[in-house]
Amino acid sequence: MPFPPLVEPADGLSIDEVRRYSRHLIIPDVGMTGQKRLKNAKVLVIGAGGLGSPALLYLAAAGVGTIGIAEFDEVDESNLQRQVIHGQSDVGKAKALSAKESIAETNPYVEVVLHEQRLDNDNVMDVFTGYDLIVDGTDNFATRYMVNDAAFFLGIPYVWGSIYRFDGQASVFAPSLSEEAPCYRCLYPEPPPPGMVPSCAEGGVLGVLCASIGAIQGTEAIKLLTGIGEPLVGRLMIYDALEMEYRKLRVRKDPNCALCGENPTVTGLIDYETFCGAVSEEAADAAAGATISVTSLEHMLKEREEGSRDFVLVDVREPNEFEINRIPGSVLIPKGEFLNGNALEQLPSVDSGTQVVLHCKSGVRSAEALAVLKGAGYDDAVHVGGGVVAWVNQIDPSQPAY
Repeated sequence: MPFPPLVEPADGLSIDEVRRYSRHLIIPDVGMTGQKRLKNAKVLVIGAGGLGSPALLYLAAAGVGTIGIAEFDEVDESNLQRQVIHGQSDVGKAKALSAKESIAETNPYVEVVLHEQRLDNDNVMDVFTGYDLIVDGTDNFATRYMVNDAAFFLGIPYVWGSIYRFDGQASVFAPSLSEEAPCYRCLYPEPPPPGMVPSCAEGGVLGVLCASIGAIQGTEAIKLLTGIGEPLVGRLMIYDALEMEYRKLRVRKDPNCALCGENPTVTGLIDYETFCGAVSEEAADAAAGATISVTSLEHMLKEREEGSRDFVLVDVREPNEFEINRIPGSVLIPKGEFLNGNALEQLPSVDSGTQVVLHCKSGVRSAEALAVLKGAGYDDAVHVGGGVVAWVNQIDPSQPAY
C-alpha cells in the first residue's frame, strides 16, 4: 500500500539543481515537489561496503540533501571487487572518508555527515536521531537486530538488505508507518545458530549482486521519502542471480513479536552479541584453554620438522579457500566433515598420542570443529586463534589475504 511522504518539500531548487535533476522533474510522480522532498531529506546509510556503495551513490545522485554514513572500517583491497564507491587509491583510507569524497564527485549539492565509530548500544540512538530514514547495509546479525530495535524505539523506518554468494533479500521495516507493518524480528524472531550461516567474508559474494540489492534499497528509500509507489513494507523481495529470478513473499506482523507485538519483552536495547553469539556455547567452552597463537603454531611446526613433536594440522575451511592461501603442512578437512562425523575417520585415533591442531580463516569455524573433537574424546586438541588471517598478517605476509 502507498504511504504518505516522509519528508516535507524544501523551499525550492536552484537553477543548477533544476538542470541536474531534470530527468526526475519530468516524471509526473516525482516532479518538482518530489525533488524538493529529496533535497530536504536526511538519510543515514549504515555501512559503506557492498550494499552501502551503490545505495550511497544513487541516493547522492538522486539529490538526497543530507546523507549520513555510519562506517568505522578502512578500505581493503578485497573490498574493491564489489564496493564500487572506493577505488585503488583509497586502499588504507577510512571508508567513510572515501565514500564522502566519491559523493562529492557525484553531487556537490549533498551534505555528508560522517559517523566514524562502531555502532553500539551507547551511541546508536544518538546517531539515528534526526534522520528521516535509515538504509541498513550491515553484514552481521547482531548489528541488524540492534538497528531494528533502535529504529523501532525512535519511530524511524528503515530499508534492509542482505546478500550472500548469488542470493539477495530486501524489505522495508516501518512499524511507525502502519500498525500492520512488521519489523525485522517478525521476519527473523531468532538469529540462526552460531556458525550456521557464514558471513560474506567466509562464504563469498558475487560483486555485482551488491549493485542489484543496493539499487533496490535506494529505490525503496526514494519511494518512502517522496511518497510514490508501494514500498516493500510487509513484503520480502528475494533475488536469485543464478536463475535471474525475483520473488516476493508476504511478511506479516507477528502479534507475538518480542519487540512490536502485543506483549513486548524487548523494551530497550539488549546485549546483541550475546543474543546472536559469534560462536556456540559448546565452541566457546571447547576453545577455552585450548586456543593457541600463530606464533606458537610456527614454533610447533619447526619442532615437528625437527622430529621432536608430532601433531596433525587440519584446515577446516572450504577447498576454494584452501587454494587461495594456506598454512604450510596443513591438511584440508572442511568443517562440514566434522559436523557429519566423517572427519573422525580421517584423523589419528584418540589413543594414538598424535595431537590434532585445527585452524580456519579467523578461528570461528575451527572452534566449532574443536567442540566436535572434544566431544569425541580428543582432549588435547587445540585450535589456532585468528586462523590463516593471523598467519598471513603476523608470520607470512607474502601470501594473499582474502
